[in-house]
Amino acid sequence: MKKARGLFKDRILDTLAGRWNVAQFLSFGPDLRQRYSRIHDLPPNQAFNSTADGVRAILGASGESSVNIRSFQPENPKSREFVYGVRDVETVVQHLHRLSGEGFYTIVNETIDVKDGGVSGVAFGGVVEFAPEDTPRSVEKPGTAALPRITARKLFRIVYGFEPALPSDLHLRVEFSIHPLRRGFRHDHTVLWEVERASTAPKPPPIAWPNLFSRFIGDKAYGLLIAHLFGLNVPRTTVIARRTAPFTFGRATGSAEPWLRTSPTEQVPGKFTTHRGWLDPYRLMHVEDPTGTAIASVLHQAGVIARYSGALITGPQGEVTIEGVGSFGDEFMVGRRGPERLPRIIQADVRRTYEAARKRLGPVRLEWVHDGKRVWIVQLHVGATVSAGRTIYPGQAKRYHRLATDRGIDALRELIATINGAGEGIILVGRIGITSHFGDILRRARIPSRIEEPVS
Repeated sequence: MKKARGLFKDRILDTLAGRWNVAQFLSFGPDLRQRYSRIHDLPPNQAFNSTADGVRAILGASGESSVNIRSFQPENPKSREFVYGVRDVETVVQHLHRLSGEGFYTIVNETIDVKDGGVSGVAFGGVVEFAPEDTPRSVEKPGTAALPRITARKLFRIVYGFEPALPSDLHLRVEFSIHPLRRGFRHDHTVLWEVERASTAPKPPPIAWPNLFSRFIGDKAYGLLIAHLFGLNVPRTTVIARRTAPFTFGRATGSAEPWLRTSPTEQVPGKFTTHRGWLDPYRLMHVEDPTGTAIASVLHQAGVIARYSGALITGPQGEVTIEGVGSFGDEFMVGRRGPERLPRIIQADVRRTYEAARKRLGPVRLEWVHDGKRVWIVQLHVGATVSAGRTIYPGQAKRYHRLATDRGIDALRELIATINGAGEGIILVGRIGITSHFGDILRRARIPSRIEEPVS
């Protein structure tokens, strides 16, 4: 084949396919002569008797029984017409004749469903950026998850059961996708779409969520997974998700008691179920989120033999507030039980756990359980709060609404819904913790608020 000048996208794909997995494809010149083919279970660049025979072969090999048609001109790398999701030979051949008549080179590649539960993204330097249910171009959108490459590989192994097959050269910028079902010319879980050598790799960004992937598997699930990946004690947890197969991480706690924790797409303090004991997780999701938009997963978590439980927040100046109670902490978190004096050794253990997390993630907020020997993380979020002392959210209000906390969290949500704008605040009257879900809700609502002890 005589080489011409210009950027031949099909030649690049063929070179890439010599070592890595690419989407199955078949390409043609403007004269409709076949140029390259990479189809699973056929020799590289298998020649076909006709255009229709080649199209028929790639349609038959496609997992979705569907192909896309891309067009290009070597001397002009700007994107040209793209035809998505064609399922019959005759229509594909008609598009190829039309595009060749306009002087275009064409690539017919298998359609790979991006909404199959996998992710797509870019690996470059020591960073992997990724998002679910999208193409590698998703990294140009807000909300993309970003992790150190080593951490991302471990995360993918836990969630999907395999590590992505990516080039080890950190100077290569690699656009990739990973899939629960094997796809591509090499029939693998990782598909490479573009590889280019670049000079300056990006600096690792801070690890933050919510992001598109944390919303995909659930905010609580993502936070605990990050805690586990950075070596913190997380109870053995199985994530029963809507969009992925169940996956498990964490450590044995010495207890066989099951806990069920709902994991919303984003944190919604105290709204959805946390239950000691077993429930049907799919029924739980159906009852509490019938539209399937609020709860991303349910966590089946090994119980901890709780001597003490509670929560920790970081204040605006980096000060740490640790609160808790003896035994289980679910009643404390929803305000039905006030904070109790914690032994110094328990506070010291919780603070050491916090420092270990802070060194890797910066200021964090967490819920913890202590079994008398070690601290277990049962919820983790990044970022400091604005709370200090008994002030939940700072600011002055012209009018304060007083709410007795024994009316419950739902009463607080109802009150917040009636507040229309600036000038109104809330005073919580009751013996509750500033680290409880009452505090979480008001911090998220950004309403000037504080806690006052009830008058005896």
